[in-house]
Amino acid sequence: MNVKGGSGSGKSTFSRELAARLGVPYVELDALHHGPNWTEASAEELQARVREAMAAAPDGWVIDGNYELKLGDAVLREADTIVWLDLPLSLKLRRVARRTHGRIRGQVELWNGNRESWRNAVWGRESLFAYLVRGHFRHRREWPTRFDGDPRFVRLRSVEEAREWLDAVAS
Repeated sequence: MNVKGGSGSGKSTFSRELAARLGVPYVELDALHHGPNWTEASAEELQARVREAMAAAPDGWVIDGNYELKLGDAVLREADTIVWLDLPLSLKLRRVARRTHGRIRGQVELWNGNRESWRNAVWGRESLFAYLVRGHFRHRREWPTRFDGDPRFVRLRSVEEAREWLDAVAS
């Protein structure tokens, strides 16, 4: 399964829980993409890492994340289900603000020694919050058309819908 959505949509929490209930590995694309000092994997490197993770789990996996610009349809082609956590922007912004504050305050290491800072969270065109807002509107503009008619596609628009779907699919 591939769980998609913007920052703050709950992808990681939802995906970890889904993978645990299904008894399959959980793969976080952010962890495969971000190297030390926030260096980004090239498309070739990320594709190789994702292929390796999928091959290591022939009985199934839950992959959380998007990265289609670098991955193309490598994950989507292999996914038996594509779940989009399409939550309201206001909820995602609140979640990211709370999460980011906690991570910065607690000096929480994310991937490969990386930590969030106020600079990379708030300021500039590439800030976390700017990325969240751009992604929210881009996904709402592109994904309904892209996945229209795909029987594997599930769009969940609230926390309640996500809980109910998770309980129904993986109880």
